Amino acid sequence: MNLRDLKHIWNQRYDVAFSQLEKLKDINLVATAFNTNIDAIYKITGKQLEKLIIENGFSLSEIKDISISQFRTPKDVVLGIVKCFSKGIAEEWIAEDKEVYDWLNNNIGYQRLQMGGQAGIIANVLALLKIKKVIAHTNSHPKLQAEQFLDLDNLFSFDADGKLVNSKKLERPNDIPLIHWIIEFDKGDSFTIEGQTFTCPKSNRFIATYDPMNMNLVMNNGFVSFMEKDNGIQYLLLSGFNPLLEKNNGVSLIKNTTILLEKWKSANPNMIVHLEVASTQDKVVRKAIAKELAPFAHSIGLNERETIDLLEVLDQDELASKTEKETNAINLFDALLYLMKTLKPQRIQLHMFGLYITIQDKNFKYTPSQNINGMITASVVSSSKAYNGELTQYDHLTLAQGIGVSDIGLNELNSLATKICKPELLENGVCEYEDFLISAVPTILVEKPKTLVGMGDTISSVSLLAGI
Repeated sequence: MNLRDLKHIWNQRYDVAFSQLEKLKDINLVATAFNTNIDAIYKITGKQLEKLIIENGFSLSEIKDISISQFRTPKDVVLGIVKCFSKGIAEEWIAEDKEVYDWLNNNIGYQRLQMGGQAGIIANVLALLKIKKVIAHTNSHPKLQAEQFLDLDNLFSFDADGKLVNSKKLERPNDIPLIHWIIEFDKGDSFTIEGQTFTCPKSNRFIATYDPMNMNLVMNNGFVSFMEKDNGIQYLLLSGFNPLLEKNNGVSLIKNTTILLEKWKSANPNMIVHLEVASTQDKVVRKAIAKELAPFAHSIGLNERETIDLLEVLDQDELASKTEKETNAINLFDALLYLMKTLKPQRIQLHMFGLYITIQDKNFKYTPSQNINGMITASVVSSSKAYNGELTQYDHLTLAQGIGVSDIGLNELNSLATKICKPELLENGVCEYEDFLISAVPTILVEKPKTLVGMGDTISSVSLLAGI
């Protein structure tokens, strides 16, 4: 089958997104935890980055092949941006020193504020999808944080007395704002230093985080108490472990969380727990997420970089290196298969550039066909976010419908189907492989996205819930 006919088949299948969005309104109760914060967004150009490099005295040799993934001095913000810009990758670096925050404030600033943190971003999206009740964990909820929540009557957080209050109207006046910097850049933009030009291969972002509360996984007592009761919670979307550091008891905090999760799952036996893996630079913490936390999740979501990062801490250096060198569907599928067998969730989903892949065991609640419907819906919603820059109204959710699936995604799907000798995967998106059920969807790609913040969180949460 030629590419044109294949694209026509998949574009027709995308019509299912409208009916799946309607089904989401039947979900009663979802909780999101733990990290809700405020993102300070700055879209940087190549010329602005070039100016920052020169003003801060970096030479060509210092900005080539940057290997560091953490701050040593405040000026390392520049190196973090250069690293991600030149490679087209996303990373998040954790700042322990407030001087990094001050440097960002004084030297870069921001163009706008928006909801940040996986828990906060997912809560806004799911509430907009008209799920009946969404409860967002907030360890800090001052007025500035409340302003980032959508003004929706199905979105709640806990006040200082442990009472559920509408998230937009809630204000805990003694709490402090938790602000993270998101430095975004565009594919094809470039800068030149000492005669050498660096061109960005893929639109992406660099995140610089100074957040002492999330770094210490401070939890809201009202949320914890609520989760320990049988409240009919259907889904718990879990993340926010990426700011933890080994030297700040990060591993102990993760182990303490697993104790809570055991109680919550016991109180809500029908609840599905989804773990969203995030860019975690501390390797000891990353390994604890894989070894200690992942076994408590029914479902796991990750992107290309996070997949490679997990391989590294699970002593799969050869596969990690191979996948990093050629980050394609074939190598990523091998990586996912290893993670599925090792971490043993019921479901694991990769959102890569142009293609989503889900591997599930035969006991998972949803069939592969339902997963296909969920991933298609997620592609429409997330690409609409990229196209519009934000999702604040219900009709924003389908703005990208009709753009059509990408050639990149179809070519990746074709390569994967050929490699594993499953031609049905290319047209149907579903096959069986080594006692696992596989589903894959070529996605809509927006050529010049207005934002990439929260894309992975949106994809994973909508994919899971829209499989209903």
